Amino acid sequence: MRDFTCPNCGQRLAFENSVCLNCGSALGFSLDDMALLVIAPPAESEHAGAVDETRFQLCANLHLAECNWLVEKGPIAKLCVSCALTRTRPNDADTIALAAFAAAEKAKRRLIAELHELKLPIVGRDMDPQFGLAFDLLSSQFEKVFTGHDNGIITLDLAEGDDVHREQLRISMDEPYRTLLGHFRHEIGHYYQYRLIGTSEAYLQGYRELFGDPDADYQEALDRHYSQGAPVGWEADYVSSYATMHPAEDWAETFAHYLHIRDTLDTAAAFGLAPAAATFDRRALGPSGFDTMIEMWLPLAWSLNMVNRSMGKEDIYPFVLPAPVLEKMRFIHTVIDEITSSPAKLAEVGAPMEDQNQQLS
Repeated sequence: MRDFTCPNCGQRLAFENSVCLNCGSALGFSLDDMALLVIAPPAESEHAGAVDETRFQLCANLHLAECNWLVEKGPIAKLCVSCALTRTRPNDADTIALAAFAAAEKAKRRLIAELHELKLPIVGRDMDPQFGLAFDLLSSQFEKVFTGHDNGIITLDLAEGDDVHREQLRISMDEPYRTLLGHFRHEIGHYYQYRLIGTSEAYLQGYRELFGDPDADYQEALDRHYSQGAPVGWEADYVSSYATMHPAEDWAETFAHYLHIRDTLDTAAAFGLAPAAATFDRRALGPSGFDTMIEMWLPLAWSLNMVNRSMGKEDIYPFVLPAPVLEKMRFIHTVIDEITSSPAKLAEVGAPMEDQNQQLS
């Protein structure tokens, strides 16, 4: 994430700001510019870093989801790119769930911004009714809700927004890390497995060699994992115990860690804590690109962990990345790099899945 500043006065800003606390300027986030822009009267909107208040306003979810993203004005209040992907939310009377909904949307906006930076196609249900991306953000207070992914639909139990509940689950499941953003990054990994890997037999072959058979019986794997647990010595080949359950979960867990690393490196570089080459703006080219990224990540993660310990906190990145995990992550990096570098491949993965299936057959 970038180091944002107010275009009007230069005050440092956070990604979530909608008002500059120094000069009082109204602000909105532009995904295309990856910047916070001042919402100004027409006479002042010609300045760099400003938009015309007669043409742009904040997302219709400004209050409900605390969304500060810009949208074009129209006769009907519009949702931003991120909020429009949410298919289902709690009803207006459920004030507890709505508070958790705002926290979930906040995490989701970070996810969408990173996917945009990576140039990954975000194909919604409007473009691909069968397999497009959509989010159901639901409360489990009165009914069971299972966080997961199903053909592009990502469901999140909003109880995960409660720190106590989430920490209890983390401890009971013996997890070193559990966050809302982590959930989103894991579930989006499932979405990109079929959208990226399904476009190429070569990618599918590489997937099988590293992760296993994507068509292995999922329910059988699920039952085995929760009855027997992770196999002894799993740490040598997997990024987490949950990744051992099924090839699809191994991919999703590894994909989530790739997103963790890329975004944290980008943020660290923006604040001078990592080399400038770590930012999304400075693309690491060629086969050595992934190695360069990991060479920057390992000392950064170690130093951040030590800083956290100095504050009496747990490690910020409590994971070890053995060689087999790095090879899996390298594969993900290569697939993303090759697809996003090719207009033809990018158009293919951005097409409705039924069209892609016809092409592959």
